[in-house]
Amino acid sequence: MTIGLIVAVSPEGAIGLNGKIPWRHPGDQRRFKRITLGTTIVMGRLTWESMEKKPLPGRRNLVLTTQRIAGVDCFRDLVSALLACTGDVWFVGGAKVYEEAMEHADLIDITYVPDHVLDPAAVKFPKIDESRFEAGELVPHEDEAGLTRRVFRRRES
Repeated sequence: MTIGLIVAVSPEGAIGLNGKIPWRHPGDQRRFKRITLGTTIVMGRLTWESMEKKPLPGRRNLVLTTQRIAGVDCFRDLVSALLACTGDVWFVGGAKVYEEAMEHADLIDITYVPDHVLDPAAVKFPKIDESRFEAGELVPHEDEAGLTRRVFRRRES
């Protein structure tokens, strides 16, 4: 079982603005789908709402919320959600979920997009503690020119 975070970030570290992802990169969307198909994805309620309240097909969708949402598995906390998982798990947002999930993650898969998001209301990806995660090589994105990627792996304790 692998537990990972998967995210795309702007040069400023933004991951969202006004309840949406502030860019569209079809190659990165294809890669996201390829990596997460057949796995469990875990997200916060606001991320769920940003996806028009529809589960992503081919994946088990879990939402962290205190509310009940019809048609989706809801959990009050991240640990309870993880205990209900089998197989690979990907955390897909938002910022608070990413921050808490770093305590449990084996890896962080980041796509760097060139789109600048300068709005002070932008939601930012939390800082990665590089004493806990080792940065892999920065590589070109295999599905879209102009994007790059890096995987951070948990350091051995």
